[in-house]
Amino acid sequence: MMGHRRFMEMALEEARRAAERGEVPVGAVLVQGDRVIGRGHNLRETLGDPLAHAEILALREGARELGGWRLEGSTLYVTLEPCPMCAGALVLARVERLVFGARDLVMGAAGSRYNLVQDENLPHRVEVLEGMLEEECRELLRSFFRNRRGAGG
Repeated sequence: MMGHRRFMEMALEEARRAAERGEVPVGAVLVQGDRVIGRGHNLRETLGDPLAHAEILALREGARELGGWRLEGSTLYVTLEPCPMCAGALVLARVERLVFGARDLVMGAAGSRYNLVQDENLPHRVEVLEGMLEEECRELLRSFFRNRRGAGG
């Protein structure tokens, strides 16, 4: 459990980097064993790229690091439950485990709205651990959107 916490704290750092750039604060860290092989934070606005979600960027970096697209035996730590696109990417990359902080009741595809990562019709299923540093993850998102609306409190 201590390792999970440490890697989720790294994902929170990535999310803070996104917020500093005016991006929705979502961060992800991809780990194999005890080694970080990929990191990412949302860059959709910065890059003008609809695919530049934290999870996708971390998966791409991990694939480059490993020299292939099969990310078997890896764990993705992400501050917000993945959307359908990112959940599909986790399945296709054969990520073993997903650890996320806050649920996404609108677009979450790891159990909240959909459950793509454990769909029996797909060739791979991802183990899910949810709620890791949940309050910190949720508060980062809340404060970002509160500031964006100009409510301040």
